[in-house]
Amino acid sequence: MDLTTSTHRLCRTAIALAGLWIIPAPTDGWSLDTTEPPPAERRETLTLADAALRALQHNLDISISRHTKESRLADIVIEQAKFDPTFSINGQFNRQVSPLNRPVLGFTSPTLSSIQAFDQNNTTFTADINQNLITGGNIGLNYSPARNTVSGAQACFGRPSNDPACSRGGFLFNPSWTGGLGVTLTQPLLRNAGIDVNKTFIKVAQNNADVEQHVFRDRVLTVIATVEQTYWEVVFANENLKVAQAALKAAEELLATNRAKSKAGIMSIVDVLQAEAAMASRVEQVLVAERTIRDQGDQLRRLLNPGEEDLRQDNVLIPTDPPATALEPISLQETIDIAIDQRPEIIQAKKNVDSGELNQQFARNQMLPTLSLQGTMGMAGLGGDYGESFTRNFSGDFYNYGAGLVLSYPLGNRAAVSTYNKRQLEAQNAEVALIRARQQVIIGVREAVRRVQTDFKRIETTRSARIMAEKQLQAEQERLKVGMSTTRFVLDFQRDLATARGNELRATIDYNKSLSNLARHKATTLDRYNFQLE
Repeated sequence: MDLTTSTHRLCRTAIALAGLWIIPAPTDGWSLDTTEPPPAERRETLTLADAALRALQHNLDISISRHTKESRLADIVIEQAKFDPTFSINGQFNRQVSPLNRPVLGFTSPTLSSIQAFDQNNTTFTADINQNLITGGNIGLNYSPARNTVSGAQACFGRPSNDPACSRGGFLFNPSWTGGLGVTLTQPLLRNAGIDVNKTFIKVAQNNADVEQHVFRDRVLTVIATVEQTYWEVVFANENLKVAQAALKAAEELLATNRAKSKAGIMSIVDVLQAEAAMASRVEQVLVAERTIRDQGDQLRRLLNPGEEDLRQDNVLIPTDPPATALEPISLQETIDIAIDQRPEIIQAKKNVDSGELNQQFARNQMLPTLSLQGTMGMAGLGGDYGESFTRNFSGDFYNYGAGLVLSYPLGNRAAVSTYNKRQLEAQNAEVALIRARQQVIIGVREAVRRVQTDFKRIETTRSARIMAEKQLQAEQERLKVGMSTTRFVLDFQRDLATARGNELRATIDYNKSLSNLARHKATTLDRYNFQLE
């Protein structure tokens, strides 16, 4: 293969790589269709806000965290439901036929000459309502009407006093209806007494729900920050391709000039070879830059969580947001205050401290003896039918009441004491964790602020270096035109200019990534997009 053929191949390759769409040709080298991209490839413009929103909508970790948060809200209802009233009803029918071995007043004669059957039928209905009180007590209301029938017995109600059955002492009502209405109250006076103690687990469940809410927010911030970092890497990859293409174009122009001069006999073939080698190197840089665009684009697409079919497609994401180059005013102390006030980790740690104190107070209460006040009150009624029994039940003629105290205390009480000691240690650990979280936030914010300031200074420094590299290259090209320089020197300055442009681009992208990192440390990422968590 002669030099001319090799040169033509390199030229065709360089021209092809100057564009974005490369397809294999049936002949040697690469050919390029610069009119339209292949139909299998689709370009999609994407803003940073759209990328963040799409990532949040489809992120699997956020979906799991959302479900966990909802389960924590359910825990609050579960704890509150312990104070919901309980209603129960019970109805029974019982028949008992017993052999009598002795007379029964009102049923048999004073003496028995044979075994008689005592046939008794009872129908009962019971309705109860029980309510656990927020003070730790319990109140219950019971209503239990019953119907009783004794087969073979006589009732005297409404009969004359000389009736033979009444003279034997028959039942007043047969069948008879009885009614009972009772109220019971139990109230602890030491252990489990008081509203604060009995609301402990409700407050702990609320704290856990708040913690999960901030865990959810922390994951949202992490997802957005990751998308931002990757988005700016995609921007860098696209802009870096332009830098590589510009370097390739400069190498092409130098090669064309050297070939013309060599053909005219005023330049040696060595200069042409140097230019061709430089152009081949620039071709490689374009290839690497093109691959980096696809790699970073795939990373960003993965964060957007598209479907599998979409991932199989050859889509190219084109970022549209330009990187920021202006310095944002930053007050270190104000930034630290914002971070301490809004960082989810610190809020979680505070809630854990609050829960630790609640559990400690509850455990301290459990070391007390059990002293409870118990009281009962009831009314009764009797009649030949339900209505008569009900009326007498609420007349107040028949009643009962009582009150008492119950005291118990386990000797040694080791379980309660050990639990209290354990809760004390947990509360102390929660306080230490809060202090550590605050320290980590302060150090992280300080590092993030320094990183922003340093990266902005890098932009200014690399911009100056790029301007000087442009001037040096321009001067060296003028020197080459008048024969005072060599191709090697021009190529070196071209390489230095490409490096300077890449460094400036890298510093700009790093500055934007540092701004994203600072917003993440301040927990203000959502504010930048006006996103709100519901």
